Amino acid sequence: MSVMRLLVLGAVRQHGRAHGYQVRNDLEFWGAHQWSTAKPGSIYHALKQMAKQGLLLAHETAPSTVGGPPRTEYELTDAGEETYLELLRESLRAHDQRIDVLTTGVGFIVDLPREEAVALLKERVAALDGWREEVRRHWTPQSTPAEWGHIGEIMRLWIHNSESSAEWTRGLIERLEGGAYVMAGEGERSVEVLPEGMENPFG
Repeated sequence: MSVMRLLVLGAVRQHGRAHGYQVRNDLEFWGAHQWSTAKPGSIYHALKQMAKQGLLLAHETAPSTVGGPPRTEYELTDAGEETYLELLRESLRAHDQRIDVLTTGVGFIVDLPREEAVALLKERVAALDGWREEVRRHWTPQSTPAEWGHIGEIMRLWIHNSESSAEWTRGLIERLEGGAYVMAGEGERSVEVLPEGMENPFG
């Protein structure tokens, strides 16, 4: 799973058409440079690479009236839209995603219809419950023999993390089922990450 692809495609899609600086600014405001590999150089590289792969369409814009080179604006192609939604769905459904992948998926969850988002999260809970049972049954020592020692703590850590992750996911499901957030197909949402006039605190 490429968190960079999901982040960049999602950021471009949010605006419909966006230039690299806009994408970078959005991702920095979300703090993505702190919890993922979304650094400025990698963002611009990803935009160019995905344009070559046919996931983004690049548009050359007119030079700025105050000087400087023209900016390239990007928008998702049909293939880019399909890839984005596939990555988004997988980021929410799988129980073993890295935290940066899950974080990105949750950040874009409103791009899915409510029922679909809930169904994917329920898949995630079921996978977490199944994996936790497997760890309990096949990996966790029933006693604490000397040969296990502190290694037994690894299994306890896995179980604890899966329990807390499942609890959080059930809470999100409950909030979505209760009508939280404006999901896809439910009305207009602002595409601006920063309120008008507010400077990016991470910029």
